[in-house]
Amino acid sequence: MYANYLLDEYKKAQNYTQDKQIAADLNLNKTRISEIRKGKRYVSDFEAVFLAERANIDPKEALVGCHADRQENAKLKSLWEDITKKIKGQNYQVYSAVLAALTYSLEPSIQSNVKCALCTLC
Repeated sequence: MYANYLLDEYKKAQNYTQDKQIAADLNLNKTRISEIRKGKRYVSDFEAVFLAERANIDPKEALVGCHADRQENAKLKSLWEDITKKIKGQNYQVYSAVLAALTYSLEPSIQSNVKCALCTLC
């Protein structure tokens, strides 16, 4: 479930040790977090964006991931999960391209290797 990933990443980013700390930040009863973790309750769009922004996760990814959790139809759930993976993959490609460009600008002697890496990414 994406909600568990989102909660765990938020907890890690805030250096929290307990879910009740997350509940306090969201103005929720601590049992609500437990219900989210068990799949009995879903993360709202507002909560997803709140958690994502503070956990350095793309809010679009969080919204799509949470919508995937809400789907009961297996085919629709699978489609939402595929969209989430594509969004994540695009972020990694952007980071890789930026890293390659930065490396290229710092060390001109490895120009041919970086060009090859950039061509591979594109």
